[in-house]
Amino acid sequence: MQKGLIVLYISFTFAHLLSAQSAPSNNENIPYLVTFGSDSRTSWGDDDFCQTFFFIVPSDHTSPIYLRVFDPDISGNLDEAKGVFDTEVNFSIYGGIQAWSHPDAQGESPKGKYRSGMLLASKTFKSDEEYNLKYYSFGPFNPSEGEYVEKFDGRVFKIIAEGVSGDDGNLYRYFLSTDPHKNIPVEGANLFTYKYTFRLYNDQSQVSQLYPFVDEKTTSIEISNFDWDEDGFIRIISVAKNGILCPVSGDDNWEEKQFPITEKERNTTIEIQFIKNQKRKILNNNVVIVVKNQYGQNLPFFVIPLGGVPVYIPKIRVKEIE
Repeated sequence: MQKGLIVLYISFTFAHLLSAQSAPSNNENIPYLVTFGSDSRTSWGDDDFCQTFFFIVPSDHTSPIYLRVFDPDISGNLDEAKGVFDTEVNFSIYGGIQAWSHPDAQGESPKGKYRSGMLLASKTFKSDEEYNLKYYSFGPFNPSEGEYVEKFDGRVFKIIAEGVSGDDGNLYRYFLSTDPHKNIPVEGANLFTYKYTFRLYNDQSQVSQLYPFVDEKTTSIEISNFDWDEDGFIRIISVAKNGILCPVSGDDNWEEKQFPITEKERNTTIEIQFIKNQKRKILNNNVVIVVKNQYGQNLPFFVIPLGGVPVYIPKIRVKEIE
């Protein structure tokens, strides 16, 4: 597919996405994102105590936007306590040149110039009943403050959640809204990340999923998962793969495997399903997922899958009957 057609495809997809822009989204069926304090143990399910998300505002959207964070404080029944709540987590939003396009911003670790771009807003949260199970709204932001990215036909902003101190787990959600007090979606917008750190449901009947986008240059992918705690199994669905299993990690370790990408899988979304252990109930399981292409570049997980949820298309063989 030619470059111009790729841009058209992505732009067309964004223009027709009208679902709510939350992260995690309803499509993913994931309860919360999670970021631990900087003094935590990686065996609790967060390998670097930092998570970066990007949000895209379409070029034709000109009115102010807000990035709302649900339950940004670290206290109460939702967050994961390790003794007394003593954790602080900073949320910072960036726009402008290289907010997205700097290579370090798209990396899997908080190294180098991962805070590239222009700082637009920042707030550090700790134990505070004012924000327990409530939203805090960053903004308003003018869409022009984001970095213009041609292939997305929109402006891209970045939000970084990073543990400053303490050892508790902060569970939270994002919502991109046109209103500071209500969740009103920005039509045609989307959110994505290159490294997903999240909480699984305790309910063993729940299946969660993520949606990495495979571009036209990808010939193979490497799926890595961290601290899965052997909580069931992970499988892949695509137009050419029907439930292929991934190796799963144990406690405090990474597991990865490479998979070939066929021609018909390029420029499509792949679904990674997380199916919990049905024989042993594992509570409060936090997991990290990264997908790379054959060049070692991280692929984006879009909360609203580009092109829709993938459906396996079986090969049809015709056998001549004598």
